[in-house]
Amino acid sequence: MTTKLDALINSLEGIETITDSTQVAKLSQDYHTFSPVLVPKLEGKVGDIVVRPANEAEVLKVAAACAKHRVPVTVRGAGTGNYGQCVPLHGGVILDMTRMQEILWVKPGVARVEAGVKLAALDKKTREIGWEIRMAPSTYRTATIGGFIAGGSGGIGSIQYGLLGDRGNVLALRVVTVEDEPRAIELRGDDVQKVNHAWGINGIITEVEIPLAPAYPWAEVIVTFDELMTAAKFGQALGNADGMIKKLISVFASPIPQYFHAIQEYIPEGTHPVFLIISEPSLEFLPGLVQQYGGQITYKKPAEEAGKGIHLGEFCWNHTTLLARSVDTAITYLQSMFPRDSSLQLVERMYHHFGDEVMMHLEFFRVNGAVVPGALQLVRYTTEERLNEIIRYHEEQGVSIANPHTYIIEDGGRKVIDPEQLKFKEIVDPYGLMNPDKSKVLQFQIQN
Repeated sequence: MTTKLDALINSLEGIETITDSTQVAKLSQDYHTFSPVLVPKLEGKVGDIVVRPANEAEVLKVAAACAKHRVPVTVRGAGTGNYGQCVPLHGGVILDMTRMQEILWVKPGVARVEAGVKLAALDKKTREIGWEIRMAPSTYRTATIGGFIAGGSGGIGSIQYGLLGDRGNVLALRVVTVEDEPRAIELRGDDVQKVNHAWGINGIITEVEIPLAPAYPWAEVIVTFDELMTAAKFGQALGNADGMIKKLISVFASPIPQYFHAIQEYIPEGTHPVFLIISEPSLEFLPGLVQQYGGQITYKKPAEEAGKGIHLGEFCWNHTTLLARSVDTAITYLQSMFPRDSSLQLVERMYHHFGDEVMMHLEFFRVNGAVVPGALQLVRYTTEERLNEIIRYHEEQGVSIANPHTYIIEDGGRKVIDPEQLKFKEIVDPYGLMNPDKSKVLQFQIQN
């Protein structure tokens, strides 16, 4: 591999490269450390070199060099994912896309950007013309749009617009192939699904075109309840209120709020809070709904103060796990989907069955036109065997688990890889160099 790397480095003159072992090791990681199962499996897995292209022409040059020398390539954005997909299993090139930060254009309802653009920066730009991005992870301040599309699934905004993979939430992707003569391919419409949420195995995303949403003035609210299931029913009722425009409905079982130090004063001990981001015009209807379910509004931040102080979006989705682990590193998490016809009944069953061993954290979002709760439960980890028992019990009860404790795509949330993505990979990555061995059906083809 050393001879190959020397030749590859020599062919990348003029492109930023990093060979310092400490920096390379740092940029070979993501937040897979959330999983005590993944940590030992990925220990010591690092790239040999980091390359930071500044534009698509440089990406094409890197892709050609990797193909010529048969060096594997792992693409990364900000590395805010949790599944080890930024961790190279076979060394090679870490392709860091964070220098490609140009916002190419913004128009009413649509934006076109380079893959390394941070979501928060794009949102700030689109708001200048009265629009905003439809959804973002809780890591939106640091996450890049290319990384979000390659490895994300939804987030803040999904209560209104569904998941990232839903038809219409990505308009176009431009990807570079890893061939002897790399090409830049434009995918539009349904063809974007060939690359969307594919963990960087079949094309280097260089540009993204996404639809925008009207930018509402967003208020932030905390409502507390004495009973978790009352909080969950309130969340479902608010989610079902189509006339009220929402961006976030997060429900937390006590004792999760103990990890929210910055806002603990607004959550009486033993209560179960619901965090809301809701449009100010819809606020008028909130007190009546809160009263109907016996809740208490304990915190309200008007839209005019949106850029000041704390932001509730940074306590939800997987930021909840991050905050909990900053206090107790023995905590890990699950990702669960409840069936539409019995979702709250199953939430209640899991809540009572596991107690504080599996602390219930719900995020409401829209799936096929219906609002449903998904869960990012906090788990008090003891052993891998016990974790698998917890997963198995959920699945036996009809709860679908997107397992965050594996880097194998099929063993996580996908179960199977989209056949169209596999066909596309054969075309754009004929040597199997992109993020190799992250799939059961894609065998490592490189001859070391």
